[in-house]
Amino acid sequence: MLLTITTTHQPATDLGYLLHKNPARLQTLDVAAGQAHVFYPEATAERCTAALLLSIDPVALVRNHRGPAGEGFALEQYVNDRPYVASSFLSAALAKAFNTAMNGTCKDRPELPDALLPLAATIAVMPAASAEQLQRLFAPLGYEVETEAHLLDPTVPEWGNSRYFTLHLRHAGVRLQDLLSHLYVLIPVLDNNKHYWIGRAEAEKLLHRGGEWLPRHPEREFITRRYLRFSAYVNPTLERLLRSEEDVADDTAELPMPLAENATQTTEFEEKVAADKHSLHDLRLDRVAEEIRRLGAKRVLDLGCGEGKLVRRLLQIPHVEHILALDVSWRELERAQQRLHVTEMPPRQRERLTLAQGSVLYHDPRLAGYDAAAVVEVIEHLDESRLVTFEQVVFARARPGVVLITTPNADYNQQYDTLAAGQFRHLDHRFEWTQAQFAGWAAGVAERHGYRVRVEPLGPVVAEVGAPSQLAVFER
Repeated sequence: MLLTITTTHQPATDLGYLLHKNPARLQTLDVAAGQAHVFYPEATAERCTAALLLSIDPVALVRNHRGPAGEGFALEQYVNDRPYVASSFLSAALAKAFNTAMNGTCKDRPELPDALLPLAATIAVMPAASAEQLQRLFAPLGYEVETEAHLLDPTVPEWGNSRYFTLHLRHAGVRLQDLLSHLYVLIPVLDNNKHYWIGRAEAEKLLHRGGEWLPRHPEREFITRRYLRFSAYVNPTLERLLRSEEDVADDTAELPMPLAENATQTTEFEEKVAADKHSLHDLRLDRVAEEIRRLGAKRVLDLGCGEGKLVRRLLQIPHVEHILALDVSWRELERAQQRLHVTEMPPRQRERLTLAQGSVLYHDPRLAGYDAAAVVEVIEHLDESRLVTFEQVVFARARPGVVLITTPNADYNQQYDTLAAGQFRHLDHRFEWTQAQFAGWAAGVAERHGYRVRVEPLGPVVAEVGAPSQLAVFER
């Protein structure tokens, strides 16, 4: 079994730091039923390739076999593809050989794990029902997928192709940690004869390694069932994944409710909002749409579009020619399609809108070439450590002319009587920034990427604590 990972990032030898493996040395590790060898076929500043070669001992396979002898056919224990084809053995070896990289740790270069790198991976022999199955597994994660089919018997070509493929994956910008996690989960999905016991520990591993990306994968049910082999843990694990997706998707429901929506409170803020018949979230969306109208943007990104409330406003702006609305949740995109009545739109109106699944944490070539990007109440749902990746995706790679970002103002939280000190407004918020923290972060992003920025309050301002939300407008 052979896996290679290649980068052309400059300097390419940074791959050695990330993998915690010296390109100048061959390293060998003992794994189940064999050994794993890590080496570098090439390691220059322009191009670096790391290889993981797994050598399985067929005798050890028979010795450690869990099932009854000859359960498939008489010589199955001795005549099989296990030593040669990517399987659960390769996934386990991947975790052992590159554990530090999979955890996103790099002691010598702590900034590297968050870098989006051009990466290519090749697995020499991969079992699959079809090339389309490999596409369905890897393409939604942003990979270009190429497969090479292998004949069942080269001497008898009329027998056709076997179920084995050489798999080539390429990504224009992805964290190495994410690539390794994708491989760690998806390789066993295609293995019908895993070498380890499937139990609670494996369900937890799936949630740990796939919890960030699997909930929004269109094949998540297939992946979960195949990874856990239809065990009693499948449905509970799917339920936990779906709960995770709902938490991330619901990026507008802040708890407790803002004062404007709490009938037990009567304040100047509530009276103003009630008079205008707008919620706090509507105020944010109206302000962002107003700014896009003022700027004259023709091509607009809505990153984290949810059910399409901002999209509805943007479609009412005549000079907006096209909107690309992305969300991590298929469920939210389906809601958006229904609530915007996309199928009933006139053809010309329909051509102005593209609803697509995507994430602000993965480089996506579709994001390039836009005049403006709206990121409304999204960043606080990301781990603070992932903001470096968000910054690279939006500001370094996509580089729209204008970026509008809104986020709650933590200074204002003391206005909520039902909110305990240090408590966030929503269960899925990973952080909430004060006015000073947001302004400082925005200034740093602008300086690093050639933007100028202004930060302004969103909503009625209260002395000393500001407004409920805050808006940063970045312009190139």
